[in-house]
Amino acid sequence: MAGLWRSYQALITRRPWTVQIITAGTLVGVGDVISQQVFERRGLANHNKIRTAKMMSIGFLFVGPVIGGWYKVLDKLVTGGTKSSAMKKMLLDQVGFAPCFLGAFLGISGMLNGLTVEQNADKLKRDYMDALISNYYLWPPVQIANFYFIPLHHRLAVVQIVAVVWNSYLSWKANKI
Repeated sequence: MAGLWRSYQALITRRPWTVQIITAGTLVGVGDVISQQVFERRGLANHNKIRTAKMMSIGFLFVGPVIGGWYKVLDKLVTGGTKSSAMKKMLLDQVGFAPCFLGAFLGISGMLNGLTVEQNADKLKRDYMDALISNYYLWPPVQIANFYFIPLHHRLAVVQIVAVVWNSYLSWKANKI
């Protein structure tokens, strides 16, 4: 495990953007597998591999780049490593970014699942507030710790580790009929 961590450290130092995007896509996929196997109890024979591939593509093309870019912007908006700075970053993240990100995530997943614009709007009306409220139970304490203790190039990885559980929930929520 220590060797794997050292390899990750070396890669993220050389290619932070690429590693962050690959990590995000992979962990969104892991979240979908957990959602299908643990929460939905589909079993391996009924696992929807296309759904997992769609969720991974959302992770690679949307989650990784958007969250990674947001953390760079946030680090420029609020400088310093104080508790006050961490609190400001968390508030900007949770009040400004999270609501938009969740809406976009659910909308993109609905689009990839073939929903019409009307169906997608209905699904957003039904699921968005539940997802946002659940977000507020989990993410504020994680983000305060993340912004206070974790260097910028590791923040997306920390978020994605915690997000394995969150991604499982989001995958379930996004793919619930």
